[in-house]
Amino acid sequence: MLIHVPSPAAPPPLVVVSGDEDLLVARAVREVRDAARARDPEVEIVDRAPGELTDADMIDLGASSMFGGGRVLVVRGAADLPEDLRDALLAYVEHPLDDVVLVVVHSGVVKNRKLVDAMKKAGARVVSAARITRPRDRHDFAVAEIRRLGGKATEDAVRALLDAVGGDLREIAAVCDQLVADTAGVIDEPAVARYHRGRAETSGFAVADAVISGDLAAALALLRQALEGGTAPVLVTSAIAGGLRDLARVSSVGGGSKWDIAKALGMPDWKVERAQRSARGWSDAGLARAIRAVAVADAGVKGAAVNAGYALERLLQEVAGARGRSGGAQDRGSAEFAGRGGRGR
Repeated sequence: MLIHVPSPAAPPPLVVVSGDEDLLVARAVREVRDAARARDPEVEIVDRAPGELTDADMIDLGASSMFGGGRVLVVRGAADLPEDLRDALLAYVEHPLDDVVLVVVHSGVVKNRKLVDAMKKAGARVVSAARITRPRDRHDFAVAEIRRLGGKATEDAVRALLDAVGGDLREIAAVCDQLVADTAGVIDEPAVARYHRGRAETSGFAVADAVISGDLAAALALLRQALEGGTAPVLVTSAIAGGLRDLARVSSVGGGSKWDIAKALGMPDWKVERAQRSARGWSDAGLARAIRAVAVADAGVKGAAVNAGYALERLLQEVAGARGRSGGAQDRGSAEFAGRGGRGR
């Protein structure tokens, strides 16, 4: 008995990728190319970087192939196309060819939006690649990415992952992929910790978390690991400064639920919760001393110190030693200043 295998679905003749998140743009374009190749392994693919589209490309776009094969034309940087090329694309969109797939990548700005609107009106498939900036959206991206790869993660694991990796979407995706592969798809917080322990990409955030929570030994080990892996010393001081600022901001609010505080400060709730836990070991005076130590170390790693590694080790010792200390009005004033984000009245 013959088994009928359906042919792969052909990509639509018009596709708009709207946004400037590099990872999402790359994925959207790759999916169209892969779909076209699955349909026709001999398909011709022309991918024009911003500023590379030419009049010759437009002539080829509107002409039927002599050899009958399919074509994909990817036009990047459509927002900056000159008027003549934009108008040529507008004319093509009114009468697209059946054997051609036109993919237009537009950043989403107003300039040349006319082209995007015309493609939508003509029935183009629209793929959103808007930049992800909000912490909650990065959280949702990580959850969706793990599910897409066939895994699942606890809420604590997702928080730990984002805290360790930061906001770069490519790195978040890469870490999700590696964690799903290494854990057979079941990811919890210890799995994230194991993954980052011993990795060259250990971030300054991991060092900051350890020292602010009072674990000096772990912080020193993570620092050596981060520096050996190529992490810039200034990123370590930046992460510690950011962690202390979060601590000061949350402490300055006083009472309220983590959700209320998160809304008031514009911080993700999980970061508020972590800062609240860490704050139990800190006084205003100790926090002020730690903030001053970071300022000294930051100057050191930018050239004032002979050895950046030594300056960072000294910083960790001073920050860990500052937990729980008390002091005078000057210290309290410094902490209050940090709680306002370092801004004057």
